[in-house]
Amino acid sequence: MAWLSLLIAGLLEICWAIGLKYTEGFTRLWPSVLTIGAMILSMAFLGLALKTLPVGTAYAVWTGIGAVGTVILGIILFAEPATAVRLGCIGLILAGIIGLKFVA
Repeated sequence: MAWLSLLIAGLLEICWAIGLKYTEGFTRLWPSVLTIGAMILSMAFLGLALKTLPVGTAYAVWTGIGAVGTVILGIILFAEPATAVRLGCIGLILAGIIGLKFVA
């Protein structure tokens, strides 16, 4: 259950990170409300996961999910570059997330 909570927290981190782009500096009401809601829920699910998972592992996996998802959506939604080096770095982050899952 803790890993599911952590996955949800990571997905919500992607939502709020991408949402920040749409808030235009928190000048747009509904994107701002949704982004802040995603931030709160992400922290709540991270807190649930931390009841049983080690803090270092949970935090690294949470930020890793957020980073990988945000980069991928940045490529898809905002035409950010998808260079080989960038994709390779995403692969390294994914390898770290998977590795932490197996040792925790």
